[in-house]
Amino acid sequence: MSQQTTPARSRTTRARSRVIANIVRGCLGNLVEWYDWFVYASFSIYFAQVFFPEGDQTAQLLSTAVVFAVGFFMRPLGGWLLGLYGDRFGRRAALTLSVTLMSVGSLTIAVTPSYQTIGLAAPVLLVVARLAQGLSVGGEFGSSASYLSEIAPSGRRGFYSSFNYVSIVLGQLSALAVMIVLQSVLDEEQMGQWGWRVPFAIGAVAGLVVMYLRRSMEESEHYKRDRLRRSAPEAAGERRGLFALLTEYPLQVIAVLGFAIGGTVAFYTFTTYLQKYLVNTAGIPKPTASLINFAALFVFMLLQPAAGALSDRIGRRPVMFVFSVGGMLITVPVMTVLGQTRNPWVAFLLMTGALVFVSGYAALSSIIKAEMFPTKVRALGVGLCHALVTATFGGMTESVALVLKQSGRESTFFWYVTGCIALTFVATLLVREPSRESTLDGEDTASERASARDDEQVTSPMER
Repeated sequence: MSQQTTPARSRTTRARSRVIANIVRGCLGNLVEWYDWFVYASFSIYFAQVFFPEGDQTAQLLSTAVVFAVGFFMRPLGGWLLGLYGDRFGRRAALTLSVTLMSVGSLTIAVTPSYQTIGLAAPVLLVVARLAQGLSVGGEFGSSASYLSEIAPSGRRGFYSSFNYVSIVLGQLSALAVMIVLQSVLDEEQMGQWGWRVPFAIGAVAGLVVMYLRRSMEESEHYKRDRLRRSAPEAAGERRGLFALLTEYPLQVIAVLGFAIGGTVAFYTFTTYLQKYLVNTAGIPKPTASLINFAALFVFMLLQPAAGALSDRIGRRPVMFVFSVGGMLITVPVMTVLGQTRNPWVAFLLMTGALVFVSGYAALSSIIKAEMFPTKVRALGVGLCHALVTATFGGMTESVALVLKQSGRESTFFWYVTGCIALTFVATLLVREPSRESTLDGEDTASERASARDDEQVTSPMER
């Protein structure tokens, strides 16, 4: 009996090792992309004065936030183009292309002279760089979410795909870590003059390394089977691309848009914007705000696999309900108290508490969307829908918050976030449990299902 089970266990171990190796390579690329993306948000408090004319701090931050939003407006185009590219030429090819675009954008920002040196050309180059990065990130999410969801074994997809946001948060933490190190070795003047350029240069170099790593990733078996299927005579004339997405899967598109609205706004509120909120509203010193943000995001990162694994056990909808109901209840009081405290421990506990609820969305963001579309439009469906929401809601989060602050109605922003989360609650209420009707399970071969059952049998209770 043991002689028969040993080969099965060995095959399962090798299969699991391949999955983990591909996830690591995919997530390293995702990490670098989001590091580059968040470096802009994290260091804007230092370089706002470099790219724009002199003015008060809020006005300069608003200018950089608008450029941040401009990058978001390219994300739907990136989600569309790179989504089509990933569905046609493979997830690996799309992921390699996206990290290349991000690296080029970071290098451009790193070497662009100041407004005082080249005038309007400085903000123009900044916008061009952010457009390239927006295109990159728009395509990254759909391809990455599709890839991680497709290579994960059935019954563990929530757990494995949650590492998409682990790498996103790790990228943000890396950006903050670089900031904290630079703040410790450089003074305020040096940071404003040239120190802020260092993280962009790091991102450009790291992107080249990741481009090589992604070229060695294994392609998704789901994509390989779809490529073979569309070459068969019976697949001739099959509709694909945007037309197929909108005409054959309109309800799925609406559901994914609903999921993303509240989750995206909450994520950018309690991560990207909160650092500025602690400095600009609460009056907490910049280095202290950076440490608070880093510590809270580290806890948030650790919560992702736990929330993903929980969704494998109890379903996606219950976990999403925890996020949406909790988010509606805590956003206004948490933001109100955060704006009035200068105690770093109170700020850390409140930020971490809010991020516990946001984990209910972030950990499931990839899998709950990927499960709704078939392979032929999965990267496009996930990427385009997610990018549309981040462009119209996520990218405008900081701008909305700063405009309302400037007009003396900052508390209105708290209710705006609550209302967006309510839309996610409605979407969760209306859909059926995605994990029980997953398109990914419908595409699995018998051998893949057997492998997944073997994996479940040899997994220890602690891993489960």
